[in-house]
Amino acid sequence: MKRKNLRNIGIIAHVDAGKTTLTERVLYYTGAIHKAGDVHNGNTHTDFSPEERKRGITIYSAATTVFWNEHQLNIIDTPGHIDFNIEVNRSLRVLDGAVVVFDAVSGVEPQTETNWRLANQYAVPRICFVNKMDRIGSDYYRVINMIENRLGIKTAMIQIPIGSEDNFVGFIDLLLMKAITWQGRDLESVYRVDDLDQEQIVMAETYRQKLIEQVVEYDDDALETYLNGHVLDDESLKRCIRAGTLQGELTPVLCGTAFKNIGIQPLMDAVVDYLPSPVEMPAVIGIENNEGEKQRLADVDAPFSALAFKVVNDRHGSLYFARIYSGQVSSGSQVLNVITGKKERIGRIYEIQADKKEAKDCAVAGDIVAFAGLKHTGTGDTLCDINNPIVLERINVPEPVIDIAVEAKAKVDQANLEKGLRSLVAEDPSLHLKTDSETGQTLLSGMGELQLQVNLSRLQDDYGIDVNVGSPKVSYRETITQATELRYLNKKQTGGPGQYAEVELRFEPLERGEGYIFESQIVSGHIPKEYVPSVDKGIQKAAQSGTSGYPLVDLKVTLLDGTYHENDSSNIAFEWAAMMAFKEAMQIVKPVLLEPVMSIEVITPSDYLGDCIGDINRRRGLITNQTLKGFDSVIKANVPLAEMFGYIGDLRALTSGRATFTMQFDHYAIVPKQIAQFVN
Repeated sequence: MKRKNLRNIGIIAHVDAGKTTLTERVLYYTGAIHKAGDVHNGNTHTDFSPEERKRGITIYSAATTVFWNEHQLNIIDTPGHIDFNIEVNRSLRVLDGAVVVFDAVSGVEPQTETNWRLANQYAVPRICFVNKMDRIGSDYYRVINMIENRLGIKTAMIQIPIGSEDNFVGFIDLLLMKAITWQGRDLESVYRVDDLDQEQIVMAETYRQKLIEQVVEYDDDALETYLNGHVLDDESLKRCIRAGTLQGELTPVLCGTAFKNIGIQPLMDAVVDYLPSPVEMPAVIGIENNEGEKQRLADVDAPFSALAFKVVNDRHGSLYFARIYSGQVSSGSQVLNVITGKKERIGRIYEIQADKKEAKDCAVAGDIVAFAGLKHTGTGDTLCDINNPIVLERINVPEPVIDIAVEAKAKVDQANLEKGLRSLVAEDPSLHLKTDSETGQTLLSGMGELQLQVNLSRLQDDYGIDVNVGSPKVSYRETITQATELRYLNKKQTGGPGQYAEVELRFEPLERGEGYIFESQIVSGHIPKEYVPSVDKGIQKAAQSGTSGYPLVDLKVTLLDGTYHENDSSNIAFEWAAMMAFKEAMQIVKPVLLEPVMSIEVITPSDYLGDCIGDINRRRGLITNQTLKGFDSVIKANVPLAEMFGYIGDLRALTSGRATFTMQFDHYAIVPKQIAQFVN
């Protein structure tokens, strides 16, 4: 297969826009399957995991390969739910083009906007497919208007519908100037190509002229022909549309209804006609030998380089999905993982067909395949020729925004729980795993409650582990607000060896984030040097639980003076004296509670800006910046972590699901008195 006849594409959209149904029809009409599955019946080929079929949604991106008009199409069907956006993210990172599916009634939906931003980030050329044209309330022209206004793009409408809602039967092809209609609604129905009637000609010529004016600027020869008053043929128009699409300045729009089997074949024609092959994409850029940026062309004879973009673990072993950017690799080859610095041997190479795989002897530039046998590779790692190392751009993984505490119900399952959690995190880089040093809880962090629920279900199904789930506690701190000096004498005599230690200490508050400082000003041997570290140790022990069970921070303690006894003084005695001095000082220095404050960034359509700001203020948040980004507003704010639990659900409800946000720790701040009294 010539590389110019290869297309690596993804199908992306909001939940329930019809991506998986569309993929099923593509598989059927290309002959890859003999019976199309149905999402509602739980028998689709790309949604093959038990969780996907149980919930009726796509959770994991699934790869499959089909052939159409002497072209090979590597297709990745992606999830539409925001909790699984990492699947879209890493898919778009390695794809050359995408089909973006829109619901003809709902138009541009929240996750479509998010996915569109990701595609912009990775400069992926796109085609728009307005699906569900048979639904009541469908409006093709309104959806195109939404696409242009909300996404800020220039569209090229190459089809206009014939009929609407239940009477939708096909469309007018503005390049061919023909009516393409389907007489039936079942899988076996075939389409007809007819001449336009007089009424259709008038409408079609109007839209065709608009199309010509939109696209002719992208091809110099076509522009010259047009300006000289000559008629452009459909091949010239295709060339213009393709050039604009590859430049990322134009997006073709088509229509149909996947469920009723209308518009699938022309859509596949458009994928071949307008989306790029690997050799038409810009050369991949990486860092070579720490000497700056180097380019690698999609050339079979170039040094081998690939990006591992997904890891799948199951009871049969691990598969590492990779996009080959340059060169070629064979089964048994030894390659270098530049990120880990370790050599890997490619065990087997597979071409993936959803939940099935077919072994291949080798893979070449442009291929998307799965490797078996790797031991030290993770998501985003670069694999390359040992003698020609290069580091490719890694996948941008969003920070998790929600945490849950997880523990095995049975203690005997604890080791298996840790193994299972590590396996889940290895598969999904948007999941994070950590242990709270204060509570001892194992915390699993992710992008949303649904994502965490799915992974907890996998712990039960794949590893047979029952777990208890709870919300983690906010990690509060304490600090002092004024300085003091005091002396404390630890003197005990019990008949045997006694205890004697006297210390004079100064306690001072520090600026936020400065931590803990201990200083000794002892002179003249008032306290032997060997006892000074014990004073420091005693203070640190006492500070671990502060006055209310939380660590005390941003504190400076100075050892000013003291006395000792030659027989009764010891390290333990001075440690105890320091601890008691700390407790007495806390009655004077007015300790206050500190809470973690998070830096958040909210990206929302400007229509919801006021509501989002009001909600942040209600959460005791402080707006730090506000800017415009295209058609969206970007709000930056500092908000206490205690007020952020459940925020993702509230934000979605507030903005009809159209806003997104990121969150990370920023600093600790004093808890207001009216709030502190309710903190346990």
